[in-house]
Amino acid sequence: MVITYREIFGRCLDSAPRDRKIKMNTPEDQDQTGQVMTGVVKWFDPGKGFGFVVCDLGGPDILLHANVLRNFGQGSVVDGSLIEMRVQRSERGMQAVEIITLSPPVDLSEGPALRDMAEFTSAQIAAQPVLPARIKWFDKGKGFGFANVFGDPADVFLHVEVLRRCGLSDLQAGEAIGLRLIEGNRGRMAVDVVSWETVSK
Repeated sequence: MVITYREIFGRCLDSAPRDRKIKMNTPEDQDQTGQVMTGVVKWFDPGKGFGFVVCDLGGPDILLHANVLRNFGQGSVVDGSLIEMRVQRSERGMQAVEIITLSPPVDLSEGPALRDMAEFTSAQIAAQPVLPARIKWFDKGKGFGFANVFGDPADVFLHVEVLRRCGLSDLQAGEAIGLRLIEGNRGRMAVDVVSWETVSK
C-alpha cells in the first residue's frame, strides 16, 4: 500500500488538537516565499554578473546574481562580506532572490585606517553628511579613482581600501553613490561610500 504525502499531512492535521492551528510549509510553499539564510560571500565578479555565497548551515554554494545585488542598491560586493538573504531553489540549485542585510567583513572594517583617515574617529566620520555623487572613473587594478559630488566639478579621491571597508569591491563609471568626505593631504577624499538608495531616502 502506497501512502501519499498529502495523506500523511492530512492525518497529522486530524490528530492535532482542535484549539491549535498548525501551519506546515510544503516544498512548494518554500519555493514561492523563499527561505531566509545567512552566510559569507565567497566571491563576486561584476564583469561576469554573478558570484556565490557559502551558507552558515553548510550545503552547496548559493548563486548571487548581479540583479539581486543591484536591487539592494550595490553594483559589487567584497569577498567575505556577511549576508542575510532570501533564498529559493531553482533548476540550477539554490539562489538568492533578495538581500536583507549586507555588511563588510569584520577584519576589514576594523583594520588599520588609511593615513589621511587616521586622525578621524569612526564617530567623526559618521557625523559627516552623505553627499550624492557619481563615479568619474575607478580602476580596481590601480587601486583608486575619482568621483564628483553633484553640482561640484571638483574631483574627489576614492581609494580601493575605503571601498573594501564599506563592503564594495568595484565601481563603474557613471554609477551613482553617496560619499562622506574629509580634507586629506591631497585634497578632498572619500572616507565612506554608501548606496544610492541610502542617499535618496
